[in-house]
Amino acid sequence: MHLLYLLVWRLIGVLPEKNAYRLANLVSDQTYRRQRKGVKRLRSNYQKVMPELSQFDLEQLTKAGMRSYLRYWFDTFRLNKWSKARIIETTFVVRENLLRDPIESKKGCIVALPHAGNWDHAAAYFCSTGIPVTAVVEKLKPEAIFQKFLDYRQSIGIEAISHKENAIPILVERLEAGKLVALVADRDMSRNGVEVDFFGHTAKMPAGPAILALKTGSPLITVYIRYLDHGIEITIDETTKPPVGKSEEEAIKIITQSMADNFAKRIKGSPVDWHMLQRIWIDEKN
Repeated sequence: MHLLYLLVWRLIGVLPEKNAYRLANLVSDQTYRRQRKGVKRLRSNYQKVMPELSQFDLEQLTKAGMRSYLRYWFDTFRLNKWSKARIIETTFVVRENLLRDPIESKKGCIVALPHAGNWDHAAAYFCSTGIPVTAVVEKLKPEAIFQKFLDYRQSIGIEAISHKENAIPILVERLEAGKLVALVADRDMSRNGVEVDFFGHTAKMPAGPAILALKTGSPLITVYIRYLDHGIEITIDETTKPPVGKSEEEAIKIITQSMADNFAKRIKGSPVDWHMLQRIWIDEKN
């Protein structure tokens, strides 16, 4: 199966661009019609984000969300062939100073982001404009697929660390050297996450971003990435700093809730580009 996946990756990489993205829409629409687990979960997640939608509008959002999700994958198959000029010209950033200022002052910067838009495109933009990115990535199976992703991310300038490794000491070292660390943080994979209120329901999100901010003093910002017709828009927000005198546990809770609130605000504004096909709310059984 993984050999077929690698073959598809290569094939999509060489197709003419318009044909590749037409194929992406055909595949996404077919996937939507089959109504398997991922599509059902995406719809369920959207329903929590947009409870005011009619059933018809919810279905339209789910179908469009699958198209956005497949666009991410088809971008992934092609992104390392784009020129630096194209990556830069197709990226628009709101409040970019919140990221660049701490990097330029050697404080380091922690970026927390949800699964939205194309985070690899965003990372490639910062790498292309002189800011190397260190990121923690989910370990995939089989190993050949995971290695392909590592090679791909390294080819666009990302230092990728498996979430299975003891990543915190490495990330602290990078931040103390004034680097940029990026963490996808809308789903906890450790089972030791922090409970947060997320769209009025309880979810768990990783404590890692808050722990790093407290350990290093580097600013923690959140990023939301949404697709434009010809590129991406990156919106940057600050997170709340805990009041002086709070315990470490309380401080982690405050910071993580602030992170979740920022995610919720941006997801609500552009839900179609939030690609969450897994369960994140703990009040759901399946």
